[in-house]
Amino acid sequence: MNRIGIDIGRVIIAGDGPDTSFVGGSDEEALRAPSIDGAFPSIARIVEAFGPENVFLVSKCGKRVEARSRLWLAHHRFYAETGVLEKNLRFCRTRPEKAPICDELGIQFFVDDREDVLSHMNGVVRHRFLFVTWPETERAIFATLAEGSRGSAAARAP
Repeated sequence: MNRIGIDIGRVIIAGDGPDTSFVGGSDEEALRAPSIDGAFPSIARIVEAFGPENVFLVSKCGKRVEARSRLWLAHHRFYAETGVLEKNLRFCRTRPEKAPICDELGIQFFVDDREDVLSHMNGVVRHRFLFVTWPETERAIFATLAEGSRGSAAARAP
């Protein structure tokens, strides 16, 4: 059974840094933040391949951004559009906390836009993908799945 974890900020919800309207604006402005191009269809295909029970969202943020993330995901019909189960949503307060969450959940694949987060997962998550675009990341994930047990210790999207 393969399990995958996916970050939210700048991987699913678009943003250009800590001063985006998603973080600094009102709740209404946060809901208008767009998704990353291709996120929903790529994640839907990942859910189809891994199974809905094996796809998790794991995000680092404070309580206010956690609440906004939950609102955004519901408002944009993320769960209905992708097949990700709402119960498979996990939040933590520091980036290094993502690794123990992945260990607890048995996640072998993880997608994040930050190299430091992926480095904390060394020895915990076998296949780590540095997010660039969804087409590139999706190709790398499916290539790694196709390799099966021959996969490298850490696969990364180009």
